Amino acid sequence: MLIVSHRDLLASAATTADRPRSLPARPPSYDKKIGLVLQGGGALGSYQAGVYEALASSEYSPDWVAGISIGAINAAIIAGNAPENRVERLRSFWDEVTGSTCRWLVAVWQQQKTSALTALLFGQPGFFTPRSSEEWFSLGNVISYYDTSVLKGTLERLVDFDRINKAKDVRLSVGAVNVRTGEFSYFDSANMTIRAEHIMASGALPPGFPPVEIDGEYYWDGGICSNTPLEYVLDCSPRRSRLTFQVDVFHPQGRLPTNLDQVSEREEDIRYSSRT
Repeated sequence: MLIVSHRDLLASAATTADRPRSLPARPPSYDKKIGLVLQGGGALGSYQAGVYEALASSEYSPDWVAGISIGAINAAIIAGNAPENRVERLRSFWDEVTGSTCRWLVAVWQQQKTSALTALLFGQPGFFTPRSSEEWFSLGNVISYYDTSVLKGTLERLVDFDRINKAKDVRLSVGAVNVRTGEFSYFDSANMTIRAEHIMASGALPPGFPPVEIDGEYYWDGGICSNTPLEYVLDCSPRRSRLTFQVDVFHPQGRLPTNLDQVSEREEDIRYSSRT
């Protein structure tokens, strides 16, 4: 999961909340729970922040947010902040991680490929850093290209985990894969204490990022098995009527690729698009 300079994506998505419009009032008799399902998708996760901003301006603010990979990070920021601070914290996260670590190179070539190249070479602030040369030439085996330890500090700064685990005004569920067993697991604030490590595990996409240890087991990005946590929300027991918003950032249908770049994009769309 690589984050490139997609600050404009958040800006364009969020402008919908600034447009004058008339939203229907929520009827007093409407007692459905509201869910928000966020896929993995790297920089495309900035769209999710814009979608949440639009939801926050309505009377249908979610009381359950489920996410995988970058969707888990956005979900944690939403669940781990007071309603009036959520949009600001989402903006803070995306402003930080999409900031270039090598501005001189981006200034020379203002292109998306250049932004991706700087991320590959130099990492992203507050998210991941390249392994040092000492690590590559040490006797130990390196199992990822990048180190994500800085992400823990970012999450603990932007997310109030006490709010998630004690206030519980918004339920948080994030998915990850057990490296040893290959089984898919959900870390759910409804039945366990959520820490920064659970969020990091959900976004630990190999071989870029290392697995994250939780209670003696190691976990990778949940998108390896399922990139959309809708089924988990719908299968919740006891069953009840629920309005759920799902943010799809990958298109299952598309054109036949005509070059290698398009092949890579199309392959990712098919692999990570919703199966629901």
